[in-house]
Amino acid sequence: MPGEESLVLEARKGDLGAFAQVYEEYFDRVFRYAYARIGNWAEAEDLASEVFLKALQGLDSYEPRGIPFSAWLFRIAHNLVVDHLRRKTRRPTEELDERMPLTDASPDEQVAQTMTLADVRKAMGTITEQQRKVIALRFAGGLSIAETAQVMGKKEGAIKALQHSAIQAVRRRLENDGYKLDQP
Repeated sequence: MPGEESLVLEARKGDLGAFAQVYEEYFDRVFRYAYARIGNWAEAEDLASEVFLKALQGLDSYEPRGIPFSAWLFRIAHNLVVDHLRRKTRRPTEELDERMPLTDASPDEQVAQTMTLADVRKAMGTITEQQRKVIALRFAGGLSIAETAQVMGKKEGAIKALQHSAIQAVRRRLENDGYKLDQP
């Protein structure tokens, strides 16, 4: 995002308008990451809002040092998702199947996408937790390989390997379930 560092500096000085611009730029990406990890629309919205509340409260502790603000923000999101999932395993609940797509498609397209999203989520259940984190950060969160590596505390090569093996495993599962997928 152009001027990200200057916006963050202005927000640190108390300019809430600058923080609002950062919020507008990243909310959807943080939400998509949370939704990809949690699978519940309302909880993902709440968690994304909590990410920005924590970011605003902790803005003074952000030090760039070559790390993009987005990596710092997604680290907060990652930690909140982990906490949420831990709490959830202690208090199991029954989820409503919201089947909400992540696009502004027409109702017919939404039904087709929803079925595909449900199948992809099912296939994602066959990969490791680390692979799911990489996929969620890279594709739902829109982070680069470098940013994902910073958030997860891993080297870029490890992120590339996790991403590749995750995509291959999901592809195999979907093909076994009868989907005809084009090879990259």
